[in-house]
Amino acid sequence: MTSTTITAAAAGSWTLGDLTVHRIGFGAMRLTQTGAALTHDAVPRDRAQAIGLLRRAVELGVNHIDTAAFYFSSLRSANELINRALAPYPDDLVITTKVGPGRHPSGAWLPPATPERLRGQVEENLRQLGRDHLDVVNLRIIGNDSIAERFGALAELRRAGLVRHLGLSNIQPHHLAEARAIAPVVCVQNMYGIGVGPEHDELLRACGRQDIAFVPFYAIAGTGRQGGASGTDSDEVRAVARAHAVSTAQVRIAWTLHQGPHVLAIPGTGDPGHLDDNVAAGALRLSEDDLALLDCAHRAAT
Repeated sequence: MTSTTITAAAAGSWTLGDLTVHRIGFGAMRLTQTGAALTHDAVPRDRAQAIGLLRRAVELGVNHIDTAAFYFSSLRSANELINRALAPYPDDLVITTKVGPGRHPSGAWLPPATPERLRGQVEENLRQLGRDHLDVVNLRIIGNDSIAERFGALAELRRAGLVRHLGLSNIQPHHLAEARAIAPVVCVQNMYGIGVGPEHDELLRACGRQDIAFVPFYAIAGTGRQGGASGTDSDEVRAVARAHAVSTAQVRIAWTLHQGPHVLAIPGTGDPGHLDDNVAAGALRLSEDDLALLDCAHRAAT
């Protein structure tokens, strides 16, 4: 698939509250370093390349960027790179960030933030991005415990005008019901893709019924997670890729988008060529036979 003339608009659009985004976005996690993400001793990515990549994404029509203050390496911060590359921000650009986890400047992970500490994390994102409010803040969950206090703290920040919309990340279905009883939820981010997270199929459908965006992460990397794709795609994925003369990564992105009009993609990359390909995947139309084959591969993981 030729990607040079395909923009993010080809994937269609969805709304996060009152904010309209193209369904192909960009995940900023890999901007800060080469190799596996979020390891403090990794080689920092070339700063000029990272800035150029962000600007290229916007040129291709990407208007949804996913980031976090804890996306940093020894010399690079994803938020700072976004600020440097894109400020003053385009009017239609939506920046989604996450709070909950935190990292020490050394790179070590800290315990999940208490309700009292969440305001500091929101303010940290505001400072780094150079904004007076955040478009969307996702509470990243670790474990199955109640989120009422933490989500309630973010709802207070929303009422104070520091946050426009709220979402959730890495959740179980009961977390969504608990959060919605406190404040509106515009998106859910969970690990999901072909053969990854099939237990979240019903959560994906439930989000669609409630007009909530479902945003898969690691849709390309799958079980490789932060380390990236393992290169061991199933026969089914390779067969569909050959039939359409595209990469297996493009097939994986397209399959997630075919799961419903409320599904958004946020593939991340530090490679300009991969960026163009990822955006082009939004124009890939899979046939019913393609989807049946890929669905079989997905269900085989259960």
